[in-house]
Parts: sequence; structure tokens; C-alpha cells
Amino acid sequence: MKIAMTSVYVDDPLKAHAFYTEVLGFQSRLFMPEAYLAIVVSTEQPDGTGLLLEPNKHPLASVYQKGLYEEGYPAITLGVDNIEQEYNRLADKGVVFRNKPTPTHGGIAAVFEDTCGNLVQLFQLQQP
Repeated sequence: MKIAMTSVYVDDPLKAHAFYTEVLGFQSRLFMPEAYLAIVVSTEQPDGTGLLLEPNKHPLASVYQKGLYEEGYPAITLGVDNIEQEYNRLADKGVVFRNKPTPTHGGIAAVFEDTCGNLVQLFQLQQP
């Protein structure tokens, strides 16, 4: 068994698709703008887990998304090999970070805003 797809609620799937592909560097697995359907995938693992950019139109979804954001909890975590390099690359593209790369239990983390109502955590595992 493997994880084929997971989702993150966004306030606008089309805007999210642009951010996740043009800024973060993901590629489209499925993009149907007329249906507000967007699935992106890492260019490093194009056959890996897809990320559905799910509209938050249901009241429970919007409350959940807003609650996570207001409490400062990332909706998703993206693993990186070199967090300093990725932090600098994204900061140069204008990505708004809540914190610089900071040592945590088991690694180094930095949190940014995805422009679609979420916080996203970059995480680099600590090498043993």
C-alpha cells in the first residue's frame, strides 16, 4: 500500500496551481481550470504522491483551514535536502516566510505562506 494522493484546502485552486507550479516548482499532474481541479506533483518524484489543491468551499473545510492558519500550524510539510538553499531560492521569488530555517527535534524547519490560506513547512531531516 502507498499514498497515491493527498489534499490541501486552498481558497482558489487556480491561484494555488500557479503558486505551486510557478513559484515552488511542482509540475501539473492534472489541471482542468474549468472544473477548478488541480493536482500537482514533485518534479523530483513525478510518479509519486499527488497533491490535490482542494477548494475550501465546504464550511467545515474553510473553518479547518482558517483554524490551522490562525494557530500557526502548517497544513503540509515538504521535505528538502538543503533547507538553506531552498529557503534562499523561495525568498528570492518573494515567498513570505514566518521564520528562517530553525533547528527542531529531528531536523531544521522553516514555515512560509502559500498565498492560498495555508502555512507550509519546509523540513530537512537531521543527518545521524
